[in-house]
Amino acid sequence: QLQLVESGGGLVQPGGSLRLSCAASGFTSDYYGIGWFRQAPGKEREGVSCISSSGGSTNYADSVKGRFTVSRDGAKNTVYLQMNSLKPEDTAVYYCATLRFRLCVLSERLYDYWGQGTQVTVSS
Repeated sequence: QLQLVESGGGLVQPGGSLRLSCAASGFTSDYYGIGWFRQAPGKEREGVSCISSSGGSTNYADSVKGRFTVSRDGAKNTVYLQMNSLKPEDTAVYYCATLRFRLCVLSERLYDYWGQGTQVTVSS
């Protein structure tokens, strides 16, 4: 019954910014946090960032560190991914997922429910 819905994707130029949202509904009390993953055509899905349910712990992939920021709005039950200084290699479908592990680790096997994804395209 838990549902995650991503939004905010689109087409942006290199160096631009985009903010993705992950809205959770349903049984939202049964997970430790939210993770962001992305998958480009022909490539494996990779972890991007995660945030604990309390917002006290975050983690980032080296490829996005310093450019992306994950945050949450507890009142709205929504997690955000602020993406700055976007590069063409950031082009991918971005997914959010619920973390069932107590630590904010970017391993797919630790995530239960997944959204359907939102397309981010960085191109001139």
